[in-house]
Amino acid sequence: MKMQEIDCGLRLLTLITATSVYNVSVFAMYGKTRILKGIEMSKKWINVLTVCALLAVLVFAGCAEPVNFPEIVGEVPSFVIPSRYRIVGTSVQRRPIMCLQLGQGPDVTFIMATIHGNEPAGTPLVRRLARHLRQHRELLNGRMVVLMSVANPDGMVNGTRYNAKGVDLNRNFQAANRVNSKETGLTALSEPEARVIKQLIQEYKPDRIVSIHQPLNCIDYDGPARMLAERMGQYCALPVKKLGARPGSLGSYAGVTLGIPIITFEMLQADSQLNSEALWRKYGKALLAAITFPNRPQ
Repeated sequence: MKMQEIDCGLRLLTLITATSVYNVSVFAMYGKTRILKGIEMSKKWINVLTVCALLAVLVFAGCAEPVNFPEIVGEVPSFVIPSRYRIVGTSVQRRPIMCLQLGQGPDVTFIMATIHGNEPAGTPLVRRLARHLRQHRELLNGRMVVLMSVANPDGMVNGTRYNAKGVDLNRNFQAANRVNSKETGLTALSEPEARVIKQLIQEYKPDRIVSIHQPLNCIDYDGPARMLAERMGQYCALPVKKLGARPGSLGSYAGVTLGIPIITFEMLQADSQLNSEALWRKYGKALLAAITFPNRPQ
């Protein structure tokens, strides 16, 4: 410990002590009772401040020399996942419809689940996919993945296929084969949930779309998506089947009208009983195959 450091600490101690004595003399101006109280209080403060002064001596002694931090040589490699989690719209009953964007590359995959509220197994699967992508950043190199885990929040809460107005959202899109009705909507895009999906397709212009459903146990496709369907089928037990585009469906709109490869990923009804990890083991690699297409998932 250097002498100037000790001297600095001792001067601080002297200053504190002198200040305390001054306080005692000031108390004396207000009568005997206050003098005694002032002295008692000053003694306590002297003890406290003495300890503080001694600590200051140690601080001055320990920090007098500059600390030499190690120099960083070169650049630290990093890969930050640009992500955006936002409310993109609301349902009929004003529940938020959420969207998660991961990555910012030019190759875009849009994956959504639970457009039918009584087909809920896709929701935990999509959320598990989001976690996997955050843990494996290399999958997003040159890619963007847009995730919507619940496309029909009212239907999911109410346990019904339809939205809160009784409309099948997967029959509410603009397509040449569309039929207007109470069940499909009196006009195309009459429902806010369907308009949100169209808005996202216009905004992100995805290279491929995967819509997760139950319970038909197959990989259906519309538009130029046969090779994509076959690739996804290599990584799960679901067979590839061409069911045909339903009137006003998302498959008809995106696949036929817009020419975007779209997969209707039909899981089993029993999959609703599985947790996210079991669903991931069963179907996760197939979803990754869609994201990395035409390359294979690692």
